Amino acid sequence: MRLLAVLLMCAATVCFSGIDSSAKWLGMRLPEAEVVWARYVGAAFFSLLVVRPLSRPQVFRARRPWLQLVRSALLLGSTYFNFLALTKLQLAETSTISFLSPLFVALLAGPWLGERVGGPRMAAIAVGFLGVVIATRPGTSAFQPIVFVAIAGVVCNAFYGLTTRMLAGRDSAETTLVWTSIAGVVAATPFLPWFWVTPQGPKVWAIMALMGASGAFGHWLMILAHQRAPASAMAPFGYTQLLWMIVIGWLVFGDTPPGATLFGAGIVIGCGVFLAWRERRGGR
Repeated sequence: MRLLAVLLMCAATVCFSGIDSSAKWLGMRLPEAEVVWARYVGAAFFSLLVVRPLSRPQVFRARRPWLQLVRSALLLGSTYFNFLALTKLQLAETSTISFLSPLFVALLAGPWLGERVGGPRMAAIAVGFLGVVIATRPGTSAFQPIVFVAIAGVVCNAFYGLTTRMLAGRDSAETTLVWTSIAGVVAATPFLPWFWVTPQGPKVWAIMALMGASGAFGHWLMILAHQRAPASAMAPFGYTQLLWMIVIGWLVFGDTPPGATLFGAGIVIGCGVFLAWRERRGGR
């Protein structure tokens, strides 16, 4: 069962790479806000298909609705910032920066959730930040200010993870899934007339559909994986997404990540794996 969970998690990372690569391709042709809206429409379709709220209307009842709205807004911000950064950065660079998210969660879990951070965790967090500095190379001509937008997305994603922990045990996973996806569509749709650009040609429509399908299928695979193994055991395999990002970036966009990006990514991944190992040992 654990081997099957690992294979499912690795397959999910392929789908998540499809989301970012599709968003980068679409961002060159459509406004980022429109791409985000299309992403949420796909997520809403998936959540309604899985949860079936018409036969189970109780899934809409949240015990902490304001926290659900805050969580949804954080994910919306994280998605928008990430898609905006993808228009300027390579897939490997945005993927490396996104790997900061578990480090931010570990850092913020103390003041937000009262969890003890400890010396080893703090050291791993500091080294992880160093890895991102190496990958983005500030102070050189290779540095791009859009990196700060990507980091803002990571910060939103970290708080999104913390609010998810706060909701655990209070609202069901189905309720949280429905609220998150539908809230994004409701928030973005009223602004559609201001940023809408009609996609030109069937290829653009197909890529939009591919982005939605990749998100839906990827989340489904991740749910299946976590049903068969603990989250701490799955976390290290989420970093295989970087490999797919490099391959897709090279095949689709002709991007070859520099050595500094790969070296910095290796440092960040190592720190994330260490934190996952510490969490697993603590759970035992």
